[in-house]
Amino acid sequence: MERKEVSEQYKWHVGDIFGSDEAWEAAYAALEGKQDFSKFRGTLGTAEGLLAFLKAEESVSSEALRVYLYAHLKRDEDVRETKYGSYTAKIFSFFTKFESETAFATPELTALPDEVLDAYIADPRLKDYDYMLKRVKASKKYTLSEKEEVLLAQASEPLSTASLAFMMLDNAELNLPEIEYEGEKIQLSHGLYSVIMSGKDRAKRKEAYELYYSAYRKILGTIATTYYGNVQKDIFYQRARGYDSCLQMALFEEDVDGAVYRNLIEAVHRGAPLMHRYIALRKRLMGYDTAYMYDIYPSLVEDAELKLSYEEAYELCLKGLAPLGEEYAELFKKGRDEGWIDVMETDGKRSGAYSSGAYGVHPFVLLNYQKTTHDVFTIAHEMGHSLHTYYSNANQPFSKADYKIFVAEVASTVNEVLLLKYLLKTTEDGKLKKYLLNYFLDMIRTTLFRQTQFAEFEQRAHEMAEAGEPLNKDNLSELYRGLNEAYYGGAVVHDDNIAIEWARIPHFYTSFYVYKYATGITAAICIANRILKEGKPAVEDYKRFLKGGCSADPVSLLKIAGADLTSEEPFRAAMEEFETTLDEFEKLS
Repeated sequence: MERKEVSEQYKWHVGDIFGSDEAWEAAYAALEGKQDFSKFRGTLGTAEGLLAFLKAEESVSSEALRVYLYAHLKRDEDVRETKYGSYTAKIFSFFTKFESETAFATPELTALPDEVLDAYIADPRLKDYDYMLKRVKASKKYTLSEKEEVLLAQASEPLSTASLAFMMLDNAELNLPEIEYEGEKIQLSHGLYSVIMSGKDRAKRKEAYELYYSAYRKILGTIATTYYGNVQKDIFYQRARGYDSCLQMALFEEDVDGAVYRNLIEAVHRGAPLMHRYIALRKRLMGYDTAYMYDIYPSLVEDAELKLSYEEAYELCLKGLAPLGEEYAELFKKGRDEGWIDVMETDGKRSGAYSSGAYGVHPFVLLNYQKTTHDVFTIAHEMGHSLHTYYSNANQPFSKADYKIFVAEVASTVNEVLLLKYLLKTTEDGKLKKYLLNYFLDMIRTTLFRQTQFAEFEQRAHEMAEAGEPLNKDNLSELYRGLNEAYYGGAVVHDDNIAIEWARIPHFYTSFYVYKYATGITAAICIANRILKEGKPAVEDYKRFLKGGCSADPVSLLKIAGADLTSEEPFRAAMEEFETTLDEFEKLS
């Protein structure tokens, strides 16, 4: 459809941010007039001076985020429309200048004696900034002089070229070959590849798999060089600031205890035999003498999809999330009824789904809803993000509202797990139950096991480069093949194509991001099970987490909800969930 054909009830209300493009342009122009922060230099040595600076910075930041939100939502309604692409580029440029203008603040604060920072942290006038000030104090040994900080801020754009180069290669210049699909010859794309991989036609899966990776193989050396450039960027920042490693730098920046990363890797290694057992079961149920990596994607249960209208799917989500209480349900309805969600797929609209928000306005959700089980769960998932944002913004000041990326996937996945367990409990259709068990197994496989495999690849690649070993297509492929063998076991062939899968993963250009998916589902399983077992007390603890924003470190906030990732227990529980689901699925098979 064209966007103009879509009923207003299925469109988000971007006018809730700015009523018109003219209002946006006026807001952007006003921002440009607030760019000069030079008057605050040298004033942060008193509580009064610091408070004045923080309030001024907050005023600009909060408005700039609203300006950005409008621009990117309008852009995503139709990416062919260059006007909103220009709007987005303008606000990105503003953020770069703003960061340079305010780069003096952190060096000025870290130059203060600890006792002054401690006094600031204890000062009631600065209570909205106490967590930020604690982080400033902790970062003193990694903060450079003002001149050096300005240089690093200015370097961020040129140092992002490896990521931009990969995006261009992967999305515009990959030259994927043509494939015959549904009676016509069309160019293979990332989306079509995913569709074919999930399909029943094994010969077509094999053809797509070989064609897809043949395109990457032609530019593999270039991609390896691009990825090495991204790793070198991380090493540049790590060494410039004096961190022990790139991993330590990433964990410190998110205020995450290193034990969490170690617990994740160790737990997945211990759970690897369960994954091997599942892959062997898939091979047996599909009736293959030899299984390949292109055989791990199709559902093992055919023709059991939930084919629901958007309205039916939304009502189902409300039923599945009933354990979270009436308040949560009313907010969930609010999203549907008050213009938070852009529902329908239209020409030029950005693909996929996301939740996005800014302080002072309700969250927004982009969908491209189709009548599939995946899209039903996508509603629950994205609204989980949105209600996390809603609770956080409603209960925290601006300075503490933006929760860390480390916990960003928790609320969304709690919703998915609760919905799945509701469906498993209430369905009387044996085939649908089997399908849902398979769905849950693949959710854990892709989010816990696969993302941890990616995380281990990133860690080892960075360690190789930190030790002075240049990264190239051969050693990266050798590393990835070895990990694939360890994670998937001997029931599947680890061929030369899967050895280069690393070359197509865009998340590797946001280093040490993927492990958060794995810790997110681990925490979510733990929290959802506690809610179902304990009821209201667990729900109240979970809401305290949702309301927490970044008022404390994210690991401590998760502990409030009952998921202590510094211990082995949540990881052990996630593996037990996988094993129990696998046991039940095997009984029905």
